[in-house]
Amino acid sequence: MSLIIPSKQKASDLPEQGLAPTREQIVRHLRHESVVAERATLMDHHPFGAILVGPDQETVLIEQGNVDTVNHAEAVLARIAAINFTPKYLWSCTLYTTVEPCCMCAGTAYWANIGRVVFGMTEERLLQATGDHAENPTMSVSSRYVFDHCQKRVDLIGPVVEVEEEIMQVQREFWKLRWD
Repeated sequence: MSLIIPSKQKASDLPEQGLAPTREQIVRHLRHESVVAERATLMDHHPFGAILVGPDQETVLIEQGNVDTVNHAEAVLARIAAINFTPKYLWSCTLYTTVEPCCMCAGTAYWANIGRVVFGMTEERLLQATGDHAENPTMSVSSRYVFDHCQKRVDLIGPVVEVEEEIMQVQREFWKLRWD
């Protein structure tokens, strides 16, 4: 694996995020990454998943399930992407994630130069599934707030109503077992 050192770029030097995903692509990719999240539970990891889709809005470049409380699916994926693709290329890619990225994951996606993030359900809805469980002390800092305070404009899409309940069901089932 080689390390790609990003060139110095100003936010004004970056192109637009490129081809926008269609609604059908958004729903399909969110369902795909939801399978990645469910796969993470088979390794006793929390049910979060992320995929990185290329500029064509079809090609899945990376899949990543949650690892642990510090290595969230989105952050691990963004770090892997940052060492394997150029910042310019990543600016036209889309990161899909089951649940709205926490402030750590939103920041990591931003620093990796991923230009678009799509999430299925909000962090607020996640809190409804997890309650105050010690394994998931959610933060009340939305990814929108994080991205609104960045120098580059990351395109943020979500929540996506077509898949929100499907994602919530996976979360409820997982966290119910953790409470029992």
